[in-house]
Amino acid sequence: MKIALTGGGSGGHFYPLIAVAGAIEDIAKDRALIEPELLYLGPAPFDKAALLEHDIRHVPSPAGRVRRYASPLNILDGFKTGFGIIKSIIQLFSLYPDVIFSTGGFGAFPTLYAARILAIPVVIYDADAKPGRVSIWASSFAKWIAVAHPDAAGHFPAKVRSKIARVGHPIRSEIEMPAKEGGYEFLKLDPSVPTILIMGGSQGARAINEVVLDALPELVPKYNIIHQTGRDNLEEVAGIASVVLKDSPHIERYRAFGLLNTIAQRMAAGLTSLVIARAGSGSIFEIAAWGIPAILVPIPIDVSHDQTDNAFSYARAGGCLVIEQHNLKPHLLLAEIERIMGDPRKREAMSEAAKAFARPNAAKKIAQILIETSLEHEAD
Repeated sequence: MKIALTGGGSGGHFYPLIAVAGAIEDIAKDRALIEPELLYLGPAPFDKAALLEHDIRHVPSPAGRVRRYASPLNILDGFKTGFGIIKSIIQLFSLYPDVIFSTGGFGAFPTLYAARILAIPVVIYDADAKPGRVSIWASSFAKWIAVAHPDAAGHFPAKVRSKIARVGHPIRSEIEMPAKEGGYEFLKLDPSVPTILIMGGSQGARAINEVVLDALPELVPKYNIIHQTGRDNLEEVAGIASVVLKDSPHIERYRAFGLLNTIAQRMAAGLTSLVIARAGSGSIFEIAAWGIPAILVPIPIDVSHDQTDNAFSYARAGGCLVIEQHNLKPHLLLAEIERIMGDPRKREAMSEAAKAFARPNAAKKIAQILIETSLEHEAD
């Protein structure tokens, strides 16, 4: 049983592949199946260590980006994509996997194009409320289409909607369940006050960081603050925070991290009452799985076309409030925090809405389809 994974560019495309790979391994073990051979086809992986952890072989396949603005790089990347398609056809003809699983993105296009030519079964997943162009294009020949958001199905052509299932978002099992004990000790926080988790992420964190730093003197008297600043911003943010809070008796209630590792993330989720984050689908569904109310600040639409759609899709479900970046000011952020934290009923309603939105076990559902498709293909 040989299963190929593809999807490219960002962690939002990459980590669902890892979550599904883990679920495939678990199901194969439970059903005493021959250990599946897992391949990752695409450009340089977002996280090489994750591939090694799951014994996934990387088969390099070049792919060019398609920018939404005029640029000579589009021409160069067009040649790169053309070369990637030729290389992918040769690779897939040699490897001939039983099924290909795609999470979309520019990195998946050459592999999917080659799969169509070679008639290899394809299963696609799209994490966003408005699916990407690669997913829309591949839906015409995909065997099965999985989506995360309730709004996503309507963006696909009517003729393929019978193949669509809303499964939720594949989340790595190690971070899906918050740690309920030990968080205050591990993160060295004050257990007498509620905790707010701020997830700036690796990109687009600066705007949130600046507003949080301005609001810190009014936040720490009431809350612990766990602040994920993005790796490149940690030194600068921590330095400014130490100056801002220099005379505060509550300085120990603030903790800054570049990126939270798995253990710290689970610990933080276990004691957090409110999350402030960007609106990537991965972040939204992790927060939803934890059942924590959220304030989302989507990256502006001219930078990321999907985050605003994602945020408002989640807001319509009741799991979050949305502050668009052009409105993000310290006084508004503080007012929205107080609106949620000061109303236990609202927090409870948001928490229940988040859990209903999460659709748990998405990775397992997709893995089951991939295994069944793979076994059918082997039998043909």
